[in-house]
Amino acid sequence: MAQHSYRIGIDIGGTFTDVVIARDDGLIETRKVPSTPDDYSRGIAQALKALVEDYQTTPDRITGIVHATTVATNAILEYKGARTGLLTTEGFRDVLEMRRLRIPVLYDLQYDKPKPLAVRRLRLEARERLGPDGSVRIPLSREDVVAAARRFREEGVEAVAISFLHAYANPQHEIEAEAILRAELGDSVYICRGSEILPEIREYERTSTVVVNAYIGPVVRNYASALTARLASIGVTCQVEMMHSGGGIMRLGSAVKRAASLVESGPAAGVIACARLVSGSDEPSIISFDMGGTTAKAALIEHGEPARTTEYEVGAGINLSSKLVKGGGYPIKMPFIDVSEIGAGGGSIVAIDRMNQVSVGPQSAGAWPGPVCYGLGGRQATLTDAFLTLGYINDIALAGGSFPLKADAGRAALNDQVARPLGLDLTQTARGVLTLAVTTMTRAVKAVSTYRGRDPRQATLVAFGGNGPVVAAEVASALGIRRVIVPRAAGVFSALGLLRSDVEQEFVRPSRRRAGELDDAGLEQLFAELRADARSILALEGYDLAQAEFRYAADLRYVGQAYELTVPAKRLDIAELNELFHREHERTYGHRSQKDAVHLVNARLTVRLPLVAPRHQFAAEAPMRRADRAVSFNAGRSAASIAVISRADLDGTARCGPFVVEEYDCTCVVGPGQSARLDEAGNIDIALEAA
Repeated sequence: MAQHSYRIGIDIGGTFTDVVIARDDGLIETRKVPSTPDDYSRGIAQALKALVEDYQTTPDRITGIVHATTVATNAILEYKGARTGLLTTEGFRDVLEMRRLRIPVLYDLQYDKPKPLAVRRLRLEARERLGPDGSVRIPLSREDVVAAARRFREEGVEAVAISFLHAYANPQHEIEAEAILRAELGDSVYICRGSEILPEIREYERTSTVVVNAYIGPVVRNYASALTARLASIGVTCQVEMMHSGGGIMRLGSAVKRAASLVESGPAAGVIACARLVSGSDEPSIISFDMGGTTAKAALIEHGEPARTTEYEVGAGINLSSKLVKGGGYPIKMPFIDVSEIGAGGGSIVAIDRMNQVSVGPQSAGAWPGPVCYGLGGRQATLTDAFLTLGYINDIALAGGSFPLKADAGRAALNDQVARPLGLDLTQTARGVLTLAVTTMTRAVKAVSTYRGRDPRQATLVAFGGNGPVVAAEVASALGIRRVIVPRAAGVFSALGLLRSDVEQEFVRPSRRRAGELDDAGLEQLFAELRADARSILALEGYDLAQAEFRYAADLRYVGQAYELTVPAKRLDIAELNELFHREHERTYGHRSQKDAVHLVNARLTVRLPLVAPRHQFAAEAPMRRADRAVSFNAGRSAASIAVISRADLDGTARCGPFVVEEYDCTCVVGPGQSARLDEAGNIDIALEAA
């Protein structure tokens, strides 16, 4: 029998770890295993060990692992990052407190802004000063840096962020400070500097980004070390790559250095998979909807390209980049797939407050102890327990029968904790819980559509994740969306996206010339320097740049403006670049200026190494035992027995609902008044009745 090699995509979620195996001939197989929150690397090692045994192969046949993780995001959301210090320019220690004077809730007089990730007594100053052109006005005080290092050591600081004013124009002071700190504190303390992580203007965004990077850096470093050791213990020594928030992949070592780029790592993979799904089709507008055990995520894809942003906030009640809602979290100014995320997943806890108001999330039971019906010790009723009560999901087992459920315990928890205190029957309660959850999840979809001037009714919803297809039709109906697509391997779709992603990194260099001073030769020189930096960095990481694609862009603004717009630079021509900016300004703000000079703030270069892989073909699904079951679609009506089928039972002819499509990795619910068929690619295409 021929010995095949394998590339593995691994996406760790709050409840399940999804694994997609791609054989060298393109055959795809999938696995779902429970996440191991005490040590996520343990779950990965267990899954890979089982894979080696199942395929009767050897660990050396695993030639590559692409990984996405929520480790970085969770460290921020749960305030479980490192004890972090900040070294900054004298007089600027309170930049993190002052922020941008924005608040996400305009009329809430009780609003408290997020506490800085570096407390004030650990934000220390050094005498030094650079001008905006990089000139040295006050030399760096070595004595101040040494004193700061001693203070950090006394305070037990685990990570230090360095952010000096105008270091983007001249990094020398930060480089000198980093060398002193490393000599004084040793290698055990994680140290990063703003001029390396974010060499751009704006002291608050740069300081916030580098502090976030330092706060989660040790967490990511420890995780990477544990993962490498776990893999080595089972004989897996291949290269590990990570999905970053911009939708590309990078080496594990680079991910440790730029830890903040792993925020929204998993959600980005799902969006990339969606973009690949509709690539080459005539779908003008797609909204991806990814719902797992902890959160629901949404993103906009137009003409095959996901919406992107260079600034994101994490730590708010809803993570997003909308200019309409700012100040609720910690800004990270890095390339991001523009994903909105909200705390509503299968593990979301259902609770009643003192006013008898019911809430669903954002607190989650996670993977451990999980929903009550999982039988792992969970005691609080969750959305999954409501799904089970309504009949939406199998009440015997999940993941093809490999994950048994305790249905009676889940129903009893929902009844005792919610239905009985409210004086409602169990089915009515479960339906109400689902309605609340759907209402919450529509906020995530609106954040990438309505809030950005897009009409969701003109889009198609692509649903995936372990729970996305369960509620997708309900979410679509609430928003007036008429079409839902559930792709193949929907339950592990983000892990599949990892194997369909290219190596991609962005590099930035600020322009230190005034408006009007830059000509075509100067522009070419600026990008040539940027290309040289990118080639050097990627070559050190071991990448072959022979097939590299280079995409240029520029951050431009009118002189006197506070913010800039990013426009693609198809040719390195100043006149053409200025005209592109005028057009983008008019499209964005409704006007343009012919008399104001245009200033180039930053040059941007995206290097992409296209993935070369065989065409994927899904392995045949193992037979599953399915039986019709009672499902409640309306709180005022009794449950009715409906068909439970497989994806293979559908064809190109529309089948009228209600029915349930049950697969190994997820369940898709098609309700009354809806129909579904199988398209040419094997996706479930659901049509909703007109409102």
